[in-house]
Amino acid sequence: MKKKAQIMDLTAISRAMARITHEIIERNQGVEHICLLGIKRRGVPLSAMLAENIKRFEGVEVPRGYLDITLHRDDMTEQEKQHAAEECHIPCDIRDKTVILVDDVMYTGRTTRAALEAVFAHGRPQAVQLAVLIDRGHRELPIRPDYVGKNVPTAHSELVSVLLDEVDGESGVYICDPSEDEKIKGERT
Repeated sequence: MKKKAQIMDLTAISRAMARITHEIIERNQGVEHICLLGIKRRGVPLSAMLAENIKRFEGVEVPRGYLDITLHRDDMTEQEKQHAAEECHIPCDIRDKTVILVDDVMYTGRTTRAALEAVFAHGRPQAVQLAVLIDRGHRELPIRPDYVGKNVPTAHSELVSVLLDEVDGESGVYICDPSEDEKIKGERT
């Protein structure tokens, strides 16, 4: 994949996550009833950033877990799902909680739909909110994030690549041109 432009560095990512943290605290009138669930892969370290910020700003450790949405995806065969599926970790009873789903990039809305199914497979929360680092538009489902780090209008042919130290060994957000292999793969999903 060819990087065309860097749109965020680690400092910008940290700043956006701090702003999202303040918005979460304000909208929920505190953090006593929230649970953060990162959507695997890069939503997990982003949810850790939010949890660290909440602890620093509010002095409270909020429950934090993760979701593997593989079993709830609509673009994989049952056999592919079984081979790829990992476990979810939901650290608390979500019935009286506001669950905040955390993801890196919001695009068509299909990942969020799958995450909602995964959450409701574990119980019925009081409310569900969505925090994303990047919203690139092009929705196919009527889903919108509650908290956005940065809106990045893109062409369908472009990719937005979020790299985080914990997963990739570097941090940054890039607009990329997909390689021919990725174009073919993208046409299947």
